Amino acid sequence: MTNTILVTGGAGYIGSHACKALAQAGYFPVAYDNLVYGHKWAVTWGPLVEGDILDREKLDDVFAEFQPAGIMHFAAFIDVGESVLNPAKYYRNNVSGTISLLEAAVAHRCTRFVFSSTAATYGIPETIPIPVDHPQKPINPYGWGKLMIERILKDFDHAFGLRHAALRYFNAAGADPDSDIGELHEPESHLIPLVIRALKGHQPYITIYGTDYPTPDGTPIRDYIHVTDLAEAHVRALDLLMNGSASFALNMGTGRGYSVREVIGAVERVSGERVPVRETGRRPGDPTVLIADGSKAYDLLGWKPRFTDIDDIVASALRWHERAMALSYI
Repeated sequence: MTNTILVTGGAGYIGSHACKALAQAGYFPVAYDNLVYGHKWAVTWGPLVEGDILDREKLDDVFAEFQPAGIMHFAAFIDVGESVLNPAKYYRNNVSGTISLLEAAVAHRCTRFVFSSTAATYGIPETIPIPVDHPQKPINPYGWGKLMIERILKDFDHAFGLRHAALRYFNAAGADPDSDIGELHEPESHLIPLVIRALKGHQPYITIYGTDYPTPDGTPIRDYIHVTDLAEAHVRALDLLMNGSASFALNMGTGRGYSVREVIGAVERVSGERVPVRETGRRPGDPTVLIADGSKAYDLLGWKPRFTDIDDIVASALRWHERAMALSYI
């Protein structure tokens, strides 16, 4: 059996970390990326094939050449706010692109599929921490698209025996402990790199959206999972599918939440410098608290996050940011 894994979005933030984890586990990752948001420098553990998931002919060529035993699917647009303003872009790329990929997989008899899903499929949580069987009621096109794909995966499993793992991320954060790769989005929408950018003077300040939430310091609370832990969980999920597991869905989080102010405080502690801050009103649709119940993932994968302290997560991100600046990536 081949050990080749096709990693769509393999030049992106989480995809590149997954490629490193795959290589360390004895797999051969083939990164497939259109480089709209990915980076060539992030692909060092296997070949890079430039292509779009909507390009079925290109996908057929890749499947024929590399004959992957499985797929890790990260290729997607991820900006929630943009999905509200331009839903067609998100449904076309994320949903239609995934259908294109699944059709190619079925045509080439590749039946193991690890999917990058999201806690955004839950919408406004009814219980905290959020269990994996929590009702899924998205509140934006990004979340709806991911939920549609989860439904499509179930249908492909029933119709074609294509088994999948749907991994619902909370907030992926941090960077490779060796600083080989890290988070670099343009535009950036994630809190930790935005705080670091404000610290380093790449932007004038970090904006806190809402200071009147019913939390201890008035700012929203989120569950931050280190990207290396997340990548390891993907490999373990793939291992299960490779060994005949039925399809499953899991939450990817630590079960511990940090507020916006706590994240800013962590950056200040780790760096020893002050972060310029601007406070403004709430953004529509921002839940007060999002924390994962990841117990099913811990039990099924035999895995637990190693990086659960926000200072450790921030320190890895800061080291990466400084290296990226030295290499003129930023």
